[in-house]
Amino acid sequence: MKILNNVLSLFYPRLCAGCGDALQHHEACLCLHCQLHLPETNFHKEHDNPLKLVFAGRVKVEEVAALLYYKKGTSTQHILHNLKYNGQKELGDFLGAYYGRQLAMEPRFQEIDTIIPIPLHPRKERKRGYNQSEWIAKGLSRGMGIPYRTDVLVRTHFTETQTRKSRFNRWENVKEVFVVQNGEKVKGQHLLVCDDVLTTGATTEAAVRQLLEIEGVRVSVVTLATATH
Repeated sequence: MKILNNVLSLFYPRLCAGCGDALQHHEACLCLHCQLHLPETNFHKEHDNPLKLVFAGRVKVEEVAALLYYKKGTSTQHILHNLKYNGQKELGDFLGAYYGRQLAMEPRFQEIDTIIPIPLHPRKERKRGYNQSEWIAKGLSRGMGIPYRTDVLVRTHFTETQTRKSRFNRWENVKEVFVVQNGEKVKGQHLLVCDDVLTTGATTEAAVRQLLEIEGVRVSVVTLATATH
């Protein structure tokens, strides 16, 4: 089997999602160099980090953190692009588990009961073939040792891409796109909402508002990347 894999790698090399170089047989998703040089924020170690300000005065969140800094032209952009658009869903699981192990060591994140991925609209998920946030949730679940659920938060409206919209227009685009179902299954819990990237926070805010309608629920937020420094 090892010989077969080596032969196949000559014709169909596995490439690093960060730099594009060929992966060694012992490497998964990212080469060792990219793993060692990930631009990590370490925001999960700071309660009052810059990401808390994104939601200040808008919606109540307990903790907010992101694994990586996002900047155009960097490995983080390549990783997110491959995760969302090039079918490399395993990246979400890989980095989610990596981050989950770090979060599990922080007392504030040890209170989490359930992980909730930001859902895609069914039409968009069918087109893409998967929800990248759900794969992040899978990884976080493995790393933190807590369950994730996809049957609580549902996206009911198809929205346009948020990329080129202003903060106000992003909020208008998503403020009524989520609904809660099976809320009784997470009543009184501390939920961890996860997504791929945090920019203005409009989508996340809309999701959190709906979850906070469930009796006794508290919400924290983590993403793989953020443009906020």
